[in-house]
Amino acid sequence: MRHLITGVAGFIGSQLADALLADGDEVAGVDDFSLGKPEHLAAARASGRFQFIEADISETTRAIEAFQALAGDRPPDVIWHLAASSDIAAGVADPTVDLARTLGTTFATIQAAKAIGAPAIAFASSSAVYGEADRRLSEDVGPLLPISSYGAAKLASEAWLSAAAETSLEHVWLLRLPNVIGPRMTHGAMHDFAGRLAGRREALRVLGDGTQTKPYLHVAELIAAMRFIVANATARRNLFNIGPEGDCTSVRFIAEAMVARLAPGTPIAYAGGDRGWVGDVPRFTTSVERLARLGWRPTLSSDAAVLRAVDELAAERVR
Repeated sequence: MRHLITGVAGFIGSQLADALLADGDEVAGVDDFSLGKPEHLAAARASGRFQFIEADISETTRAIEAFQALAGDRPPDVIWHLAASSDIAAGVADPTVDLARTLGTTFATIQAAKAIGAPAIAFASSSAVYGEADRRLSEDVGPLLPISSYGAAKLASEAWLSAAAETSLEHVWLLRLPNVIGPRMTHGAMHDFAGRLAGRREALRVLGDGTQTKPYLHVAELIAAMRFIVANATARRNLFNIGPEGDCTSVRFIAEAMVARLAPGTPIAYAGGDRGWVGDVPRFTTSVERLARLGWRPTLSSDAAVLRAVDELAAERVR
Protein backbone atom coordinates (compact mmCIF):
# COMPACT_ATOMS: atom_id res chain seq x y z
CA MET A 1 0.00 0.00 0.00
CA ARG A 2 0.91 3.64 -0.37
CA HIS A 3 0.39 6.02 2.52
CA LEU A 4 0.69 9.78 2.99
CA ILE A 5 1.14 11.09 6.53
CA THR A 6 0.67 14.72 7.54
CA GLY A 7 2.69 15.60 10.64
CA VAL A 8 5.04 12.75 9.79
CA ALA A 9 7.93 14.05 11.91
CA GLY A 10 5.82 14.23 15.04
CA PHE A 11 5.51 11.92 18.02
CA ILE A 12 2.84 9.69 16.49
CA GLY A 13 3.42 10.34 12.79
CA SER A 14 7.06 9.29 12.77
CA GLN A 15 6.34 6.02 14.58
CA LEU A 16 3.41 5.27 12.28
CA ALA A 17 5.75 5.79 9.32
CA ASP A 18 8.32 3.42 10.82
CA ALA A 19 5.67 0.73 11.38
CA LEU A 20 4.27 0.98 7.85
CA LEU A 21 7.73 0.90 6.29
CA ALA A 22 8.70 -2.10 8.42
CA ASP A 23 5.79 -3.97 6.85
CA GLY A 24 7.00 -3.18 3.33
CA ASP A 25 4.59 -0.36 2.47
CA GLU A 26 5.45 2.93 0.76
CA VAL A 27 5.19 6.11 2.82
CA ALA A 28 5.21 9.77 1.85
CA GLY A 29 5.13 12.47 4.49
CA VAL A 30 4.86 16.20 5.04
CA ASP A 31 5.76 18.25 8.11
CA ASP A 32 6.72 21.85 8.85
CA PHE A 33 8.76 20.95 11.98
CA SER A 34 6.72 23.25 14.20
CA LEU A 35 6.50 20.33 16.65
CA GLY A 36 8.02 17.43 14.76
CA LYS A 37 11.76 16.86 14.78
CA PRO A 38 14.07 15.94 11.89
CA GLU A 39 15.74 13.24 13.98
CA HIS A 40 12.41 11.41 14.27
CA LEU A 41 12.69 10.64 10.55
CA ALA A 42 16.11 9.00 10.71
CA ALA A 43 14.83 5.45 10.36
CA ALA A 44 12.30 6.36 7.67
CA ARG A 45 14.90 8.22 5.60
CA ALA A 46 17.08 5.10 5.61
CA SER A 47 14.33 3.30 3.72
CA GLY A 48 14.12 3.46 -0.04
CA ARG A 49 10.34 3.60 0.23
CA PHE A 50 10.02 6.97 2.01
CA GLN A 51 9.51 10.42 0.51
CA PHE A 52 9.37 13.67 2.45
CA ILE A 53 8.55 17.32 1.83
CA GLU A 54 8.89 20.08 4.40
CA ALA A 55 5.82 22.29 4.06
CA ASP A 56 3.18 24.17 6.02
CA ILE A 57 -0.16 22.68 4.94
CA SER A 58 -2.43 25.06 6.84
CA GLU A 59 -3.13 26.81 3.53
CA THR A 60 -4.84 24.91 0.71
CA THR A 61 -2.59 25.90 -2.17
CA ARG A 62 0.56 24.83 -0.34
CA ALA A 63 -1.07 21.56 0.72
CA ILE A 64 -2.08 20.74 -2.85
CA GLU A 65 1.42 21.49 -4.12
CA ALA A 66 3.00 19.26 -1.47
CA PHE A 67 0.57 16.39 -2.03
CA GLN A 68 0.97 16.55 -5.81
CA ALA A 69 4.75 16.43 -5.49
CA LEU A 70 4.57 13.43 -3.17
CA ALA A 71 1.90 11.51 -5.07
CA GLY A 72 3.31 11.77 -8.57
CA ASP A 73 1.15 9.72 -10.92
CA ARG A 74 -0.19 7.37 -8.21
CA PRO A 75 -2.21 8.71 -5.28
CA PRO A 76 -1.87 7.13 -1.83
CA ASP A 77 -4.37 4.51 -0.74
CA VAL A 78 -4.78 6.27 2.62
CA ILE A 79 -3.94 9.72 3.95
CA TRP A 80 -3.23 9.72 7.68
CA HIS A 81 -3.99 13.25 8.83
CA LEU A 82 -2.04 13.83 12.05
CA ALA A 83 -0.89 17.43 11.58
CA ALA A 84 -2.36 19.69 14.27
CA SER A 85 -1.51 21.96 17.16
CA SER A 86 -1.35 19.82 20.30
CA ASP A 87 -0.85 22.71 22.73
CA ILE A 88 -4.26 23.24 24.34
CA ALA A 89 -3.06 26.15 26.50
CA ALA A 90 -1.62 27.96 23.46
CA GLY A 91 -4.97 27.63 21.72
CA VAL A 92 -6.76 29.09 24.73
CA ALA A 93 -4.42 32.09 24.67
CA ASP A 94 -4.73 32.48 20.89
CA PRO A 95 -7.57 30.52 19.21
CA THR A 96 -6.19 31.30 15.75
CA VAL A 97 -3.54 28.66 16.50
CA ASP A 98 -6.18 25.92 16.42
CA LEU A 99 -8.09 27.56 13.59
CA ALA A 100 -5.02 27.44 11.34
CA ARG A 101 -3.02 24.46 12.52
CA THR A 102 -5.84 22.03 13.32
CA LEU A 103 -8.99 22.99 11.39
CA GLY A 104 -7.03 24.75 8.63
CA THR A 105 -4.79 21.75 7.98
CA THR A 106 -7.85 19.48 7.91
CA PHE A 107 -9.68 21.60 5.33
CA ALA A 108 -6.52 21.87 3.24
CA THR A 109 -5.88 18.13 3.50
CA ILE A 110 -9.40 17.38 2.23
CA GLN A 111 -8.92 19.69 -0.75
CA ALA A 112 -5.46 18.30 -1.49
CA ALA A 113 -6.74 14.72 -1.26
CA LYS A 114 -9.40 15.58 -3.83
CA ALA A 115 -6.79 17.21 -6.08
CA ILE A 116 -4.64 14.05 -6.22
CA GLY A 117 -7.50 11.55 -6.23
CA ALA A 118 -6.80 10.03 -2.81
CA PRO A 119 -9.84 7.98 -1.75
CA ALA A 120 -9.58 7.86 2.05
CA ILE A 121 -8.48 9.87 5.10
CA ALA A 122 -7.83 8.58 8.62
CA PHE A 123 -8.00 11.48 11.07
CA ALA A 124 -6.42 11.70 14.51
CA SER A 125 -9.22 13.36 16.45
CA SER A 126 -9.36 13.63 20.23
CA SER A 127 -11.41 12.81 23.30
CA ALA A 128 -11.36 16.60 23.83
CA VAL A 129 -14.37 16.81 21.47
CA TYR A 130 -16.58 15.47 24.29
CA GLY A 131 -15.90 18.31 26.73
CA GLU A 132 -16.83 17.65 30.36
CA ALA A 133 -19.30 14.86 31.10
CA ASP A 134 -20.24 12.82 34.16
CA ARG A 135 -20.45 9.47 32.37
CA ARG A 136 -18.25 7.10 30.39
CA LEU A 137 -17.79 8.61 26.96
CA SER A 138 -18.97 6.39 24.13
CA GLU A 139 -19.11 7.35 20.48
CA ASP A 140 -22.89 7.85 20.86
CA VAL A 141 -22.62 10.46 23.63
CA GLY A 142 -23.97 13.90 22.80
CA PRO A 143 -24.34 16.77 22.50
CA LEU A 144 -20.60 17.34 22.10
CA LEU A 145 -19.58 20.53 23.90
CA PRO A 146 -15.77 20.93 23.92
CA ILE A 147 -14.30 23.41 26.41
CA SER A 148 -11.12 24.29 24.48
CA SER A 149 -10.49 25.68 21.01
CA TYR A 150 -8.36 22.57 20.44
CA GLY A 151 -11.38 20.34 21.07
CA ALA A 152 -13.58 22.64 18.99
CA ALA A 153 -11.17 22.48 16.05
CA LYS A 154 -11.00 18.69 16.25
CA LEU A 155 -14.80 18.44 16.31
CA ALA A 156 -15.14 20.83 13.38
CA SER A 157 -12.54 18.77 11.53
CA GLU A 158 -14.64 15.64 12.07
CA ALA A 159 -17.63 17.47 10.57
CA TRP A 160 -15.68 18.60 7.48
CA LEU A 161 -14.41 15.07 6.92
CA SER A 162 -17.91 13.62 7.30
CA ALA A 163 -19.16 16.04 4.68
CA ALA A 164 -16.26 15.16 2.37
CA ALA A 165 -17.28 11.51 2.58
CA GLU A 166 -20.43 12.55 0.74
CA THR A 167 -18.58 14.26 -2.11
CA SER A 168 -14.95 13.30 -2.67
CA LEU A 169 -13.88 10.52 -0.28
CA GLU A 170 -14.80 6.84 -0.28
CA HIS A 171 -13.86 6.31 3.39
CA VAL A 172 -13.10 8.42 6.44
CA TRP A 173 -11.97 7.14 9.82
CA LEU A 174 -12.48 9.49 12.76
CA LEU A 175 -10.22 8.24 15.54
CA ARG A 176 -10.74 9.83 18.96
CA LEU A 177 -7.46 9.51 20.82
CA PRO A 178 -6.82 9.64 24.59
CA ASN A 179 -3.57 10.86 26.17
CA VAL A 180 -0.88 9.10 24.15
CA ILE A 181 2.56 8.47 25.66
CA GLY A 182 5.85 6.79 24.79
CA PRO A 183 9.18 7.53 23.09
CA ARG A 184 9.61 10.71 21.01
CA MET A 185 7.01 12.65 23.01
CA THR A 186 7.01 16.33 22.08
CA HIS A 187 4.38 17.57 24.54
CA GLY A 188 2.17 16.56 27.45
CA ALA A 189 2.52 16.19 31.21
CA MET A 190 5.11 13.40 31.11
CA HIS A 191 7.24 15.31 28.60
CA ASP A 192 7.06 18.44 30.75
CA PHE A 193 7.84 16.55 33.97
CA ALA A 194 10.91 14.97 32.38
CA GLY A 195 12.21 18.39 31.37
CA ARG A 196 11.65 19.84 34.82
CA LEU A 197 13.30 16.89 36.56
CA ALA A 198 16.29 17.15 34.23
CA GLY A 199 16.76 20.70 35.47
CA ARG A 200 17.14 19.36 39.03
CA ARG A 201 15.00 22.06 40.59
CA GLU A 202 14.18 21.98 44.28
CA ALA A 203 10.75 20.49 43.59
CA LEU A 204 8.75 19.13 40.66
CA ARG A 205 6.00 21.67 40.04
CA VAL A 206 2.70 20.07 39.00
CA LEU A 207 -0.30 22.01 37.72
CA GLY A 208 -3.51 21.22 39.58
CA ASP A 209 -3.84 19.13 42.73
CA GLY A 210 -2.77 15.79 41.23
CA THR A 211 -6.25 14.27 41.27
CA GLN A 212 -6.85 14.84 37.55
CA THR A 213 -7.55 11.35 36.20
CA LYS A 214 -7.46 10.36 32.53
CA PRO A 215 -6.83 7.37 30.23
CA TYR A 216 -3.29 6.92 28.92
CA LEU A 217 -2.38 4.74 25.94
CA HIS A 218 1.09 3.74 24.76
CA VAL A 219 1.93 4.98 21.28
CA ALA A 220 2.77 1.47 20.04
CA GLU A 221 -0.73 0.30 20.96
CA LEU A 222 -2.26 3.40 19.41
CA ILE A 223 -0.57 2.71 16.08
CA ALA A 224 -1.66 -0.93 16.17
CA ALA A 225 -5.26 0.15 16.85
CA MET A 226 -5.26 2.80 14.12
CA ARG A 227 -3.98 0.37 11.53
CA PHE A 228 -6.44 -2.30 12.62
CA ILE A 229 -9.38 0.09 12.30
CA VAL A 230 -8.37 1.26 8.82
CA ALA A 231 -7.94 -2.34 7.67
CA ASN A 232 -11.18 -3.66 9.15
CA ALA A 233 -13.75 -0.84 9.43
CA THR A 234 -15.10 -0.51 5.90
CA ALA A 235 -18.06 1.86 6.16
CA ARG A 236 -17.96 5.21 4.41
CA ARG A 237 -17.79 6.95 7.80
CA ASN A 238 -16.13 5.17 10.73
CA LEU A 239 -15.97 6.63 14.25
CA PHE A 240 -13.97 5.00 17.06
CA ASN A 241 -12.65 5.85 20.48
CA ILE A 242 -9.17 4.43 21.02
CA GLY A 243 -7.85 3.93 24.53
CA PRO A 244 -6.99 1.54 27.36
CA GLU A 245 -9.48 -0.65 29.16
CA GLY A 246 -10.15 -0.43 32.88
CA ASP A 247 -9.22 2.30 35.32
CA CYS A 248 -7.60 5.59 34.36
CA THR A 249 -4.44 7.16 35.80
CA SER A 250 -4.04 10.17 38.07
CA VAL A 251 -1.51 12.93 37.58
CA ARG A 252 -0.24 12.15 41.07
CA PHE A 253 0.58 8.57 40.01
CA ILE A 254 2.51 9.90 36.99
CA ALA A 255 4.44 12.49 38.99
CA GLU A 256 5.41 10.01 41.69
CA ALA A 257 6.46 7.36 39.16
CA MET A 258 8.62 9.84 37.28
CA VAL A 259 10.30 11.15 40.40
CA ALA A 260 11.04 7.61 41.58
CA ARG A 261 12.60 6.68 38.23
CA LEU A 262 14.29 9.91 37.10
CA ALA A 263 15.14 11.91 40.24
CA PRO A 264 14.52 9.97 43.47
CA GLY A 265 13.84 12.13 46.48
CA THR A 266 12.67 15.18 44.57
CA PRO A 267 9.66 16.72 46.36
CA ILE A 268 6.47 17.36 44.40
CA ALA A 269 4.77 20.76 44.62
CA TYR A 270 1.12 20.79 43.52
CA ALA A 271 -0.24 24.14 42.39
CA GLY A 272 -3.77 23.29 43.57
CA GLY A 273 -7.13 23.40 41.88
CA ASP A 274 -9.04 20.65 40.13
CA ARG A 275 -7.45 21.21 36.70
CA GLY A 276 -4.13 22.17 35.21
CA TRP A 277 -5.18 24.98 32.84
CA VAL A 278 -8.14 26.63 31.16
CA GLY A 279 -9.61 24.07 28.75
CA ASP A 280 -8.29 21.09 30.70
CA VAL A 281 -10.85 18.32 31.24
CA PRO A 282 -9.80 17.11 34.71
CA ARG A 283 -11.52 13.72 34.72
CA PHE A 284 -12.93 11.51 32.02
CA THR A 285 -13.04 7.93 30.87
CA THR A 286 -13.88 6.66 27.40
CA SER A 287 -15.63 3.50 26.29
CA VAL A 288 -13.67 1.38 23.82
CA GLU A 289 -16.36 -1.27 23.45
CA ARG A 290 -16.98 -0.45 19.79
CA LEU A 291 -13.31 -1.10 19.01
CA ALA A 292 -13.40 -4.34 21.01
CA ARG A 293 -16.38 -5.49 18.98
CA LEU A 294 -14.40 -4.79 15.81
CA GLY A 295 -11.76 -7.18 17.14
CA TRP A 296 -8.95 -5.15 18.75
CA ARG A 297 -8.12 -4.76 22.44
CA PRO A 298 -5.10 -3.15 24.14
CA THR A 299 -2.69 -5.24 26.17
CA LEU A 300 -1.60 -2.53 28.62
CA SER A 301 -3.68 -0.85 31.29
CA SER A 302 -3.42 2.91 31.63
CA ASP A 303 -1.06 2.61 34.63
CA ALA A 304 1.08 0.00 32.84
CA ALA A 305 1.38 2.26 29.79
CA VAL A 306 2.58 5.08 32.04
CA LEU A 307 5.21 2.92 33.73
CA ARG A 308 6.49 1.69 30.35
CA ALA A 309 6.71 5.25 29.08
CA VAL A 310 8.57 6.35 32.22
CA ASP A 311 11.22 3.70 31.53
CA GLU A 312 11.47 4.85 27.91
CA LEU A 313 11.89 8.47 28.95
CA ALA A 314 14.65 7.42 31.32
CA ALA A 315 16.37 5.52 28.48
CA GLU A 316 16.14 8.57 26.20
CA ARG A 317 17.84 10.73 28.82
CA VAL A 318 20.96 8.55 28.96
CA ARG A 319 21.52 8.35 25.20
